[in-house]
Amino acid sequence: MWTSKQPQTDSSGTPSVQGPGSPVRPGNATPATRLSTPNSRDVARLGASLVVKGDISGGEDLQIDGTVEGSISLQGQRLTIGPTAKLNSEILAGEVVVYGKVEGNLRVRDRVEIKKDSSVMGDITTARISIEDGAYFKGRIEIDRANPPVAENPKSVGVPVTTGAI
Repeated sequence: MWTSKQPQTDSSGTPSVQGPGSPVRPGNATPATRLSTPNSRDVARLGASLVVKGDISGGEDLQIDGTVEGSISLQGQRLTIGPTAKLNSEILAGEVVVYGKVEGNLRVRDRVEIKKDSSVMGDITTARISIEDGAYFKGRIEIDRANPPVAENPKSVGVPVTTGAI
């Protein structure tokens, strides 16, 4: 019925006029958000130009894009082997994702992912494994069943077990 032309206001509740000392935000730029949130995991990185000859161990996730000759021990942590990485290593980790090249055995608690165009030459021991089409793998795979099924025999289901002295 009534149409009135009113100027549009900023619905965010912050004034659009900037005073002296106000941060300058060009256009529709939003303030930078912190990359480190409580839900994100800390990841250490070895760049593509780095060459490490020696053992690596740690308690945080690691991404390697360079060359490593020596054992890598990240018990319970995630190791990401980038597309430019070349490893000649024995690897012990919680999780391993391979985009590059690995020569050596992998002992991984949870899972191994071998991505397209990557290569792994060595034996793998893990609970779960995924090898994409186009990946190269040469070695043995052993599925580690840390928690075997409780009831393989249907007759043993529901039988009480006693412990201690009677």
